[in-house]
Amino acid sequence: MENIGEVVINKVKAEALSIIKDAEARAREEREEAKRQRELKLQEEKQKVLREAREEATRIVAQASIKSRQELSNAKNAVINKLTDRIRQDLSEISSNENYSMNLIQEAVEATSASKIRIYVPPRSVDTTRKLLKSNKQLATRVTEVKEANFTGGIIAENIDGTLRIDNSYESRLEMLLPILLPEISNKFFKTP
Repeated sequence: MENIGEVVINKVKAEALSIIKDAEARAREEREEAKRQRELKLQEEKQKVLREAREEATRIVAQASIKSRQELSNAKNAVINKLTDRIRQDLSEISSNENYSMNLIQEAVEATSASKIRIYVPPRSVDTTRKLLKSNKQLATRVTEVKEANFTGGIIAENIDGTLRIDNSYESRLEMLLPILLPEISNKFFKTP
């Protein structure tokens, strides 16, 4: 019986050792799996942090780029505004030139088929314009009225009933030319090498 008892004990020991070995093997595998999972999670977190950092860096660079383009655009706009203000100032000084006034009157008269025309000029040009018309009988017969109006220079002509108007003022000429000239001005002053 002792033999049987020893065999049973040995068998129980063997089973117990086998169960312990299996349990230890499973525990080892679970620890290794937990380690792998932890490493994987750490890598994922690192990737996520890096991705977020890259996205934030990209956003910051984009915002800086937009801001710098806006500042550059504002600076260019300021230069163009100064330039157009200077042009307007120069045009106001030209308005007193008799040759320019006569040319503008002739252009306006030729552009209309009306026999009688009224012209508007800046306040400081009224007397000069009347003198010019007195010296040119052909124009004086068609221009029956000279009135003052509030603009920088040039003339505005209309037929007597006011149905046809030709704006030959410096402001309207400048407004027509600016869309054509601004790209050229931009290229000349702001062209990057």
